Amino acid sequence: MSYPRHNNNESSSSNHWLRKVRLTSFATCLIIGSAFLSSNVTAAEPGMEELKKVLEGQIALMKPELQEKVKGLSMDTKMSLMAILAMHSRYSERATMRQVMTEVLSDFQSVLAGVMTDNPEQTADSARRLANHRIPVGGLLPYLGIENITDERLAILNGFNDSVEGNALKLAAAAEAGDMTTAASLVGPIASGCVACHGVFRGQPGLSNLLR
Repeated sequence: MSYPRHNNNESSSSNHWLRKVRLTSFATCLIIGSAFLSSNVTAAEPGMEELKKVLEGQIALMKPELQEKVKGLSMDTKMSLMAILAMHSRYSERATMRQVMTEVLSDFQSVLAGVMTDNPEQTADSARRLANHRIPVGGLLPYLGIENITDERLAILNGFNDSVEGNALKLAAAAEAGDMTTAASLVGPIASGCVACHGVFRGQPGLSNLLR
């Protein structure tokens, strides 16, 4: 299975694109995968077609029971998941969620080192890598546990995403502006967001049994 590589976009164009994702009816079709996609819909943005291919590949790797759970999610949940996925530009063909989280930990430790040594460049670069962490093979859903593929459970992902990735981007911006005090103050909220998310979704770390 081959996944397209995305190029990093400027912040303003990325935000514009995310707004388009939320407003476009096409986006609501994408998250439910190739078996449920409308084949005659045309992408509204150049990047949409690439994202469609990524999602088709992720759904194809899921076992039927997970595909059915995803199909049954509400429209709001599907669009929320779509917006989160659209914030990332790195997709792996092999890395598991545990491997991705190990990368995130390394980036977080590098953020700490940058803050402790008053190195704004290291701090900002590491925080941006953390915010744009790799998406594991099969996407995020197969690693959350099928019992968590519900509207109620997945609704809290937005808050975790804001706590971790949102604060990482704020930290990067502060470091780039030379405000290392503000950057340092955001380390705690990022860590708290990680711990809170693990408390809900992480069972025994490792491979998912929901991928073919």
